[in-house]
Amino acid sequence: MSSLAILILTKNEEDNVVDVVENAKKCTDEVLIIDSGSTDKTAELAKEHGAKVCFRAWTDDFAAQRNFALEQTDADWVLYLDADERLNDELIGDIQRIIADGKMNTQYAITRKSVAFGVTFNHGVLDPDHVRRMFPRTTVTWVNKVHEHPECDLPDKRLKGYIEHHTYRDWHEWEEKLCLYTTIWAEDAYKRGKRTSMPGILMHSIGGFFKMFVLRKGFLDGGIGSYLCCTHFFYTMLKYLKLHELQRKGE
Repeated sequence: MSSLAILILTKNEEDNVVDVVENAKKCTDEVLIIDSGSTDKTAELAKEHGAKVCFRAWTDDFAAQRNFALEQTDADWVLYLDADERLNDELIGDIQRIIADGKMNTQYAITRKSVAFGVTFNHGVLDPDHVRRMFPRTTVTWVNKVHEHPECDLPDKRLKGYIEHHTYRDWHEWEEKLCLYTTIWAEDAYKRGKRTSMPGILMHSIGGFFKMFVLRKGFLDGGIGSYLCCTHFFYTMLKYLKLHELQRKGE
Protein backbone atom coordinates (compact mmCIF):
# COMPACT_ATOMS: atom_id res chain seq x y z
CA MET A 1 0.00 0.00 0.00
CA SER A 2 1.38 3.43 -0.97
CA SER A 3 1.32 6.54 1.22
CA LEU A 4 -0.41 9.90 0.76
CA ALA A 5 0.31 13.42 2.03
CA ILE A 6 -2.31 16.14 1.72
CA LEU A 7 -0.69 19.56 1.23
CA ILE A 8 -2.55 22.75 2.20
CA LEU A 9 -1.38 26.35 1.67
CA THR A 10 -2.50 28.82 4.32
CA LYS A 11 -2.30 32.40 5.50
CA ASN A 12 -4.67 33.64 8.19
CA GLU A 13 -7.08 30.74 7.75
CA GLU A 14 -8.16 30.21 11.35
CA ASP A 15 -11.81 30.09 10.23
CA ASN A 16 -11.09 27.22 7.84
CA VAL A 17 -8.06 25.33 9.08
CA VAL A 18 -9.74 23.03 11.62
CA ASP A 19 -12.40 21.87 9.16
CA VAL A 20 -9.94 21.33 6.30
CA VAL A 21 -7.48 19.39 8.48
CA GLU A 22 -10.21 17.16 9.90
CA ASN A 23 -11.58 16.60 6.42
CA ALA A 24 -8.13 15.71 5.06
CA LYS A 25 -7.50 13.28 7.94
CA LYS A 26 -10.30 11.10 6.57
CA CYS A 27 -7.84 10.19 3.78
CA THR A 28 -4.45 10.15 5.48
CA ASP A 29 -2.56 10.71 8.72
CA GLU A 30 -0.09 13.03 6.97
CA VAL A 31 -1.63 16.48 6.62
CA LEU A 32 0.92 19.18 5.88
CA ILE A 33 0.24 22.91 6.25
CA ILE A 34 2.48 25.32 4.30
CA ASP A 35 1.93 28.64 6.05
CA SER A 36 3.13 31.91 4.56
CA GLY A 37 3.09 34.04 7.71
CA SER A 38 -0.26 33.84 9.46
CA THR A 39 -0.79 36.37 12.22
CA ASP A 40 -3.87 34.61 13.61
CA LYS A 41 -4.21 31.14 15.16
CA THR A 42 -3.92 29.18 11.91
CA ALA A 43 -0.66 27.38 12.78
CA GLU A 44 -1.64 26.77 16.40
CA LEU A 45 -5.02 25.27 15.49
CA ALA A 46 -3.53 23.13 12.73
CA LYS A 47 -0.98 21.61 15.12
CA GLU A 48 -3.67 21.00 17.75
CA HIS A 49 -5.62 18.95 15.22
CA GLY A 50 -2.71 16.80 14.10
CA ALA A 51 -1.25 18.61 11.09
CA LYS A 52 2.42 19.28 10.51
CA VAL A 53 3.11 23.00 9.95
CA CYS A 54 5.96 24.36 7.81
CA PHE A 55 6.68 28.02 7.10
CA ARG A 56 7.71 29.67 3.82
CA ALA A 57 7.66 33.46 3.45
CA TRP A 58 5.20 34.70 0.85
CA THR A 59 6.87 35.88 -2.38
CA ASP A 60 3.76 36.53 -4.52
CA ASP A 61 4.28 33.11 -6.09
CA PHE A 62 1.74 30.34 -5.60
CA ALA A 63 3.76 27.83 -7.64
CA ALA A 64 6.80 28.34 -5.39
CA GLN A 65 4.67 27.58 -2.33
CA ARG A 66 3.33 24.39 -3.88
CA ASN A 67 6.79 23.24 -4.99
CA PHE A 68 8.15 23.93 -1.51
CA ALA A 69 5.44 21.67 -0.11
CA LEU A 70 6.75 18.78 -2.21
CA GLU A 71 10.09 19.03 -0.41
CA GLN A 72 8.51 18.61 3.03
CA THR A 73 7.29 15.04 2.57
CA ASP A 74 8.49 11.70 1.28
CA ALA A 75 4.99 10.28 0.72
CA ASP A 76 4.40 8.33 -2.48
CA TRP A 77 1.38 10.44 -3.43
CA VAL A 78 0.55 14.11 -2.84
CA LEU A 79 -2.86 15.72 -2.99
CA TYR A 80 -3.21 19.50 -2.91
CA LEU A 81 -6.15 21.00 -1.06
CA ASP A 82 -6.91 24.66 -0.39
CA ALA A 83 -8.03 25.76 3.05
CA ASP A 84 -11.52 26.60 1.79
CA GLU A 85 -12.03 23.23 0.07
CA ARG A 86 -13.61 20.02 1.37
CA LEU A 87 -13.53 16.48 -0.04
CA ASN A 88 -16.93 14.81 -0.24
CA ASP A 89 -17.43 11.20 0.91
CA GLU A 90 -17.45 9.68 -2.58
CA LEU A 91 -14.16 11.39 -3.41
CA ILE A 92 -12.57 10.25 -0.13
CA GLY A 93 -13.52 6.66 -0.94
CA ASP A 94 -12.00 6.83 -4.42
CA ILE A 95 -8.76 8.34 -3.09
CA GLN A 96 -8.48 5.55 -0.52
CA ARG A 97 -9.01 2.96 -3.25
CA ILE A 98 -6.16 4.37 -5.35
CA ILE A 99 -3.75 4.56 -2.42
CA ALA A 100 -4.53 0.96 -1.49
CA ASP A 101 -4.06 -0.19 -5.09
CA GLY A 102 -0.42 0.95 -5.09
CA LYS A 103 -0.15 1.71 -8.83
CA MET A 104 1.56 5.05 -9.50
CA ASN A 105 1.21 5.60 -13.25
CA THR A 106 -1.55 8.25 -13.34
CA GLN A 107 -2.27 11.81 -12.26
CA TYR A 108 -5.78 12.66 -11.13
CA ALA A 109 -8.17 15.54 -11.72
CA ILE A 110 -11.05 16.35 -9.39
CA THR A 111 -14.37 18.07 -10.09
CA ARG A 112 -14.69 21.23 -8.00
CA LYS A 113 -18.01 22.92 -7.24
CA SER A 114 -18.01 26.50 -5.96
CA VAL A 115 -20.11 27.85 -3.10
CA ALA A 116 -20.11 31.64 -2.70
CA PHE A 117 -22.38 34.12 -0.94
CA GLY A 118 -24.44 31.14 0.23
CA VAL A 119 -25.12 29.91 -3.33
CA THR A 120 -23.84 26.83 -5.18
CA PHE A 121 -22.91 27.82 -8.74
CA ASN A 122 -23.28 25.68 -11.85
CA HIS A 123 -22.46 28.18 -14.63
CA GLY A 124 -20.56 31.37 -15.48
CA VAL A 125 -17.63 32.71 -13.47
CA LEU A 126 -17.93 30.03 -10.78
CA ASP A 127 -19.08 27.09 -12.87
CA PRO A 128 -17.77 23.65 -11.80
CA ASP A 129 -14.25 23.03 -13.03
CA HIS A 130 -11.82 20.14 -13.03
CA VAL A 131 -8.50 20.64 -11.29
CA ARG A 132 -5.48 18.34 -11.37
CA ARG A 133 -4.56 17.86 -7.72
CA MET A 134 -3.31 14.32 -7.04
CA PHE A 135 0.07 13.10 -8.28
CA PRO A 136 2.87 10.65 -7.58
CA ARG A 137 5.12 13.03 -5.63
CA THR A 138 8.22 12.87 -7.84
CA THR A 139 6.36 13.46 -11.11
CA VAL A 140 4.95 16.98 -10.68
CA THR A 141 6.23 20.56 -10.80
CA TRP A 142 4.13 23.72 -10.49
CA VAL A 143 4.58 26.79 -12.72
CA ASN A 144 3.24 30.39 -12.85
CA LYS A 145 2.98 32.81 -9.95
CA VAL A 146 -0.79 33.20 -10.13
CA HIS A 147 -3.26 30.87 -11.82
CA GLU A 148 -0.50 28.35 -11.28
CA HIS A 149 -0.77 24.91 -12.83
CA PRO A 150 0.97 21.55 -12.46
CA GLU A 151 3.22 20.01 -15.09
CA CYS A 152 3.15 16.21 -15.04
CA ASP A 153 3.77 13.86 -17.99
CA LEU A 154 1.58 11.01 -16.71
CA PRO A 155 -1.82 10.28 -18.28
CA ASP A 156 -4.68 11.77 -16.30
CA LYS A 157 -7.98 10.43 -15.06
CA ARG A 158 -10.82 11.99 -13.09
CA LEU A 159 -11.66 10.88 -9.58
CA LYS A 160 -15.20 10.11 -8.54
CA GLY A 161 -16.93 12.63 -6.28
CA TYR A 162 -16.00 16.28 -5.97
CA ILE A 163 -14.39 19.06 -3.94
CA GLU A 164 -16.75 21.64 -2.46
CA HIS A 165 -14.99 24.99 -2.81
CA HIS A 166 -16.20 27.52 -0.25
CA THR A 167 -14.93 30.62 -1.99
CA TYR A 168 -16.01 34.22 -1.28
CA ARG A 169 -17.91 34.41 2.00
CA ASP A 170 -18.78 38.06 1.41
CA TRP A 171 -18.06 40.94 -0.98
CA HIS A 172 -15.24 42.23 1.22
CA GLU A 173 -13.34 38.97 0.71
CA TRP A 174 -14.08 39.12 -3.03
CA GLU A 175 -12.63 42.64 -3.18
CA GLU A 176 -9.45 41.61 -1.34
CA LYS A 177 -8.81 38.69 -3.70
CA LEU A 178 -9.58 40.86 -6.73
CA CYS A 179 -6.87 43.35 -5.75
CA LEU A 180 -4.35 40.63 -4.94
CA TYR A 181 -4.86 38.47 -8.04
CA THR A 182 -4.94 41.34 -10.54
CA THR A 183 -1.71 42.80 -9.15
CA ILE A 184 0.13 39.47 -9.21
CA TRP A 185 -1.15 38.70 -12.73
CA ALA A 186 -0.07 42.09 -14.09
CA GLU A 187 3.42 41.91 -12.59
CA ASP A 188 3.97 38.38 -13.85
CA ALA A 189 2.60 39.20 -17.34
CA TYR A 190 4.85 42.25 -17.58
CA LYS A 191 7.93 40.24 -16.68
CA ARG A 192 7.01 37.69 -19.36
CA GLY A 193 6.94 40.46 -21.95
CA LYS A 194 3.19 40.78 -22.36
CA ARG A 195 1.97 44.23 -23.40
CA THR A 196 -1.41 45.82 -24.06
CA SER A 197 -3.10 49.01 -25.28
CA MET A 198 -6.14 50.97 -24.16
CA PRO A 199 -8.31 49.55 -26.98
CA GLY A 200 -6.93 46.12 -26.12
CA ILE A 201 -7.98 46.53 -22.49
CA LEU A 202 -11.56 47.25 -23.56
CA MET A 203 -11.68 44.30 -25.96
CA HIS A 204 -10.29 41.89 -23.36
CA SER A 205 -12.86 43.12 -20.83
CA ILE A 206 -15.79 42.74 -23.22
CA GLY A 207 -14.50 39.32 -24.23
CA GLY A 208 -14.28 38.26 -20.58
CA PHE A 209 -17.89 39.26 -19.95
CA PHE A 210 -19.12 37.55 -23.13
CA LYS A 211 -17.30 34.33 -22.24
CA MET A 212 -18.85 34.17 -18.77
CA PHE A 213 -22.36 35.44 -19.53
CA VAL A 214 -22.98 33.76 -22.90
CA LEU A 215 -20.54 30.90 -23.48
CA ARG A 216 -20.58 29.69 -19.88
CA LYS A 217 -24.27 30.62 -19.47
CA GLY A 218 -23.77 32.66 -16.31
CA PHE A 219 -27.30 34.04 -16.62
CA LEU A 220 -28.67 30.60 -15.70
CA ASP A 221 -27.47 31.15 -12.12
CA GLY A 222 -29.95 34.01 -11.79
CA GLY A 223 -29.27 37.54 -10.63
CA ILE A 224 -26.17 36.72 -8.60
CA GLY A 225 -24.69 34.77 -11.52
CA SER A 226 -25.35 37.63 -13.93
CA TYR A 227 -23.83 40.12 -11.51
CA LEU A 228 -20.67 38.02 -11.20
CA CYS A 229 -20.34 38.09 -14.99
CA CYS A 230 -20.38 41.88 -14.78
CA THR A 231 -17.71 41.83 -12.08
CA HIS A 232 -15.60 39.63 -14.38
CA PHE A 233 -15.63 42.49 -16.88
CA PHE A 234 -14.17 44.70 -14.14
CA TYR A 235 -11.67 42.03 -13.03
CA THR A 236 -10.36 41.63 -16.57
CA MET A 237 -10.21 45.38 -17.10
CA LEU A 238 -8.33 45.94 -13.85
CA LYS A 239 -5.62 43.37 -14.48
CA TYR A 240 -4.93 44.79 -17.96
CA LEU A 241 -5.03 48.36 -16.63
CA LYS A 242 -2.37 47.38 -14.08
CA LEU A 243 -0.30 45.82 -16.86
CA HIS A 244 -0.66 48.98 -18.94
CA GLU A 245 0.45 51.09 -15.98
CA LEU A 246 3.57 48.94 -15.52
CA GLN A 247 4.54 49.21 -19.16
CA ARG A 248 3.96 53.00 -19.11
CA LYS A 249 6.24 53.37 -16.10
CA GLY A 250 8.84 51.14 -17.74
CA GLU A 251 9.10 53.21 -20.92
